[in-house]
Amino acid sequence: MSDGLALEAALPLRDCTLEVSLEIAPGERLALMGRSGAGKTSLLRIAAGLLDPRSGRVSLGGETWLDTAAGIDLPPERRRCGLLFQEYALFPCMNAWRNVAYSLRRPRGERRRRALELLGRFGVGHVAEAAPAALSGGERQRVALARALAAEPRALLLDEPLAALDPATRSSARRELDALLAAMEIPVAIVTHSPEDAARLADRTAVIERGRVAAPG
Repeated sequence: MSDGLALEAALPLRDCTLEVSLEIAPGERLALMGRSGAGKTSLLRIAAGLLDPRSGRVSLGGETWLDTAAGIDLPPERRRCGLLFQEYALFPCMNAWRNVAYSLRRPRGERRRRALELLGRFGVGHVAEAAPAALSGGERQRVALARALAAEPRALLLDEPLAALDPATRSSARRELDALLAAMEIPVAIVTHSPEDAARLADRTAVIERGRVAAPG
């Protein structure tokens, strides 16, 4: 059994059937590339426990999260995945620090302090009291990353983490995200359509075409 994140999944999609087997070692970053509808985001959602495959298996470090043949299916909160949605999915009714605190597994009295620490780490401590609607695209991205890491995840899943940013902001955000990921010792999967993002952020790339890995490397 892999020490990293191991994922096998079969799932009918709109135009094809997803049939993929992947492994990501601890501390490794894998970029998932391919056309829209190929199944990249579906893979992340299966790993996180947000989408049930027709058949499949997901494990991390010897712990089985999903095994359809054995009837094992841990809920998302027990899988400890940090998931960054493409649209960031911040709660509009909560300010920035409360969005981050929502994911914290700490006593209530410690959550605000830890949330502010995380926001400061990403350079957005000054927007702690602001609502998501008042934030720029770059600020929303950083708040969402802080929230994804707040639960101290055992694996990190990023769905187009830089796609919503303008070119100038994207370049600096890419450097910051690269530095952050380099300091982590957990498996990281990054869905992206950008060859430059894949080259700068990932150790290797898997191209998904019509539900299958067409070009690992």
